[in-house]
Amino acid sequence: MSDTTTGPPLARPAHAPPAGPPPGLLCPAVMDLAGLRRGVPVPRPRAPRRPVELYLAEVGRQDRLELRRAQEWLDADERARAGAFHRPRDRDAYVVAHAALRGVLSRLLGVPADTLPLVREPCAGCGGPHGRPALRAPGVHFSLSHSGDLVMVALAPTPVGVDVEGLATAQAVLGAQSALHPAEAAELARLPAHERPAAFTRTWVRKEAYLKGLGTGLVRDPALDHVGAGPLPRAPGPTWTLRDVLVPAGYAAAVALHTG
Repeated sequence: MSDTTTGPPLARPAHAPPAGPPPGLLCPAVMDLAGLRRGVPVPRPRAPRRPVELYLAEVGRQDRLELRRAQEWLDADERARAGAFHRPRDRDAYVVAHAALRGVLSRLLGVPADTLPLVREPCAGCGGPHGRPALRAPGVHFSLSHSGDLVMVALAPTPVGVDVEGLATAQAVLGAQSALHPAEAAELARLPAHERPAAFTRTWVRKEAYLKGLGTGLVRDPALDHVGAGPLPRAPGPTWTLRDVLVPAGYAAAVALHTG
């Protein structure tokens, strides 16, 4: 199905529920972390399914045993980062997010989840060794996002970015006007006040997905790019495709894929 983006539309992911998503939305495959086990054989490696694979995990669905098993999949640095969270819910979200990422990459590359060749890219802001995670393996790109109880992972053979966020408050919308492209600010201003939080949130996840795909994150001014506040996203450039993703009520999500 076509939208206002340039480039080919993104395909429905493998293993998605049989019922198709509403028009204009991509439907992620729901992950079940209950099967996490050390020593379980992994499938043979495969190429990422074109053009993108999307996976969704929910933090609240994991019991304490599953969370302990998930934490076993993390490396020492990830365990240290998880332990630095003061709120248990934030710690659990981090553990589920990184275990989910390792789970899908393990099945893709055919290697145990706790031995994945993951590295940290240089920070886009300061150049330090604490940027986003990446793979040493060529031809595989991924993006990870988590907010509240939701975790989303995207895999693709080209640069990709994904973002999920909880619904913004009316106060947050007012305080973030400077982060919007002028055309987006005008689009929001034309909406009734009660519709603006949802419209702002879908605009913001589109921006974050694109900036993650670029590899800059918010080091790049988000107001530079017009992704649209309306029901369908706009492509931020001729070599990028941008689509919204179907997620539970109270959240918004989007994925950006490099197609050039």
